[in-house]
Amino acid sequence: MHVRQFLSSLLILALAATPLSAQQLSGGASQLNVPQSLDQLLAAGQQSPFSGSVPEGKLVPGVIDISVEDAITRGLRYNLGVVLSSQTTEQAKAQRLKELSNLLPHLDGSLRETEIKENLLAEGFNLGANGAAFGINGNSVRFSNSDARISMSEDLFDWHAIQGARAAQANVKAANFSFGTARETVTLAVAASYLLVVSAESQVDAAQAELKTAEALFQLAEDREKAGLSPDIDTLRARVELQVRRQNLIEANNNLAKQRITLLRVLGLPVHQQFRLSSRVPYRPLPLLGEEDALKHALAARPDYLAAEQQVKSAELQRQSALAERYPTLGISGDYGTLGTHPSNVFPTWSVNAGVKIPIFEGGKTEADIKQADSVLKQRRAQRDDLRGRIEQDVASAFLDVNSAAEQVEVARVTVDYAQQALTQSQDRFSAGVTNNIEVIQAQEAMATANEQYIGSLYAHNIAKVLLARAMGAAEQTLRQVLGDAASPGQAPAQAQPAPVK
Repeated sequence: MHVRQFLSSLLILALAATPLSAQQLSGGASQLNVPQSLDQLLAAGQQSPFSGSVPEGKLVPGVIDISVEDAITRGLRYNLGVVLSSQTTEQAKAQRLKELSNLLPHLDGSLRETEIKENLLAEGFNLGANGAAFGINGNSVRFSNSDARISMSEDLFDWHAIQGARAAQANVKAANFSFGTARETVTLAVAASYLLVVSAESQVDAAQAELKTAEALFQLAEDREKAGLSPDIDTLRARVELQVRRQNLIEANNNLAKQRITLLRVLGLPVHQQFRLSSRVPYRPLPLLGEEDALKHALAARPDYLAAEQQVKSAELQRQSALAERYPTLGISGDYGTLGTHPSNVFPTWSVNAGVKIPIFEGGKTEADIKQADSVLKQRRAQRDDLRGRIEQDVASAFLDVNSAAEQVEVARVTVDYAQQALTQSQDRFSAGVTNNIEVIQAQEAMATANEQYIGSLYAHNIAKVLLARAMGAAEQTLRQVLGDAASPGQAPAQAQPAPVK
């Protein structure tokens, strides 16, 4: 299993909001059989919005440098997940305005000109000759009306509307916190994708070094065969090993190209944009931090938990709003304008009305609204309590993963040193004719495995730190420092390279 598969699985676990786990390692490599493309790893085969973006613009000529900080900044600006979440927040604000409108005066203006001719006989009036006394000739009447008016209505007290507006305000706060969750997830996705590219580049470097060693081994075996010092089976074995190393390099280059495209998509850059990673993300031990303190920080800072708290508050207010449907409401209405039979003879008119509306029977609507609000409130509380438990699990698992990955980095580094010594000695023995090249090929295989395990443990440690920052709700604030380039005392080398064949 290649390290890229391991790191990809961790990234998707985080994006899917499942309990976070940094590693399932056996000798530095994951045992999970997972697809290698980002989209295939997403639940139900659907592309996550956090793996997409709104393209920034056109292709930039040449090669651009991208640091960890640059990548996070770009991702927070152009990632599709952030864009969609921001629109969700705007929708919550619009809903709040709609609820507030129920508490504000409603003003309407009207301008009306009316011309009417009525058939009095059709209305049941037959004035006959008496119509002249009223200025009416015959059995029809014609009149006009000119009216320009402003009308106003307002509920002075409506507890149902007041609580509904408060619930909408809580939903806006929850949406803002959810937007913060989206930013945390984007930061995680960007950092993980960045690490995947760095890991893939390390795999290419290691594959190139192993190929050079295999080429030197093949040349040495061929020279010894021509000199009559080794059988042709040694040359054949060396040729097979050389082909295997060439195949590994092709696969590593292909994987690197795909990981680079994935990072470009997350950042909103064209997929053919040439770039160079300027941050190498060295090994750096995690600063001392207690698990209890981390959990307190997570409960106080994680935006998804804060959003859940606001959703519970909104559900409580919605229930109070439903209960308030039983309460009477006090309102006023009025109008002011000009009225006459013609615009030339209008004069001012106005009216003011005040009243109390008392609900008596509404066909069970109020009871239904209360039961529905009760159900939603119970759901929100259950979801919040479950999230608290998951946060505790996330923090505890992240600490275990960080500590385990740090230990594996040290073990893998020692393994690389031993494998390097074994390879050097086997090369010396083969050059001296003491043994055949089976021993050298086995040592080279062990060296390649040790290199891969070291790369896997090194970047698994970085991923574990990323997931810990995410579990604490501090990804956006801390990952720029955690994944920076400044080295700390005792920093491990980037990776060991196979020794040249003598």
